[in-house]
Amino acid sequence: MKIAFLDTKTLGSDIDLSIFDELGDVKKYETTNENQTIDRLQNIDIAVTNKVIIDKHIINHTNLKLIQVTATGMNNIDLDYAKEKNIIVKNVAKYSTNSVAQITFSMIFKILSKIDYFDDYGKNQWINSDIFTHIVPFYELANKNFGIIGLGTIGKKVASIAKSFGANVYYYSTSKSNFNTNYTHLQLNELLSKCDIISIHAPLNNNTFNLINKNNLAYIKQDAILLNLGRGGIVN
Repeated sequence: MKIAFLDTKTLGSDIDLSIFDELGDVKKYETTNENQTIDRLQNIDIAVTNKVIIDKHIINHTNLKLIQVTATGMNNIDLDYAKEKNIIVKNVAKYSTNSVAQITFSMIFKILSKIDYFDDYGKNQWINSDIFTHIVPFYELANKNFGIIGLGTIGKKVASIAKSFGANVYYYSTSKSNFNTNYTHLQLNELLSKCDIISIHAPLNNNTFNLINKNNLAYIKQDAILLNLGRGGIVN
């Protein structure tokens, strides 16, 4: 098999890809721009990529059998046309579930608990206080409404953690088909208006492109927190 890694630089500098040499003739490129993709995929059976776009034009000028995405998101691949051409497309499911959930709550606590503010205050002003008391209002997750957009593997993990902190968890299914009896499903506008924290954990596709936009941003509470842990194109 002839295999081409199109953007090894996106995998980090310390990763060892030598194991793939046992599978066939392997070519490795640190980066690939749009003008290089077709040339580099000539006579290639398997394309391995993270960010490089493989669309209908690319597919029509190559003879790929498999496209392996080195992440979970596959919005850089024309999935419908690949299926039409009998090209298998795979991603790396579930590899980042715990990491993304951890990052989600790192962001939440940084905002809710005003970590940056208190860090600066503690280093620069606390030592000069005459009472060593400094009250700045913030709120806890307990009893707050936590909305999740996209209740897939990552969304479910975030939901379970939010629930453990005592939050009321709601969700919106971007696929319109993923329903979970452990949490309350709301339509998008209702979720946006009801929730104090809204966390997006959805793929970027036709259902989610510009999902959060000028028309529905107005539903969000003035002091709510909106976190996009999906692709940038979900939020306009």
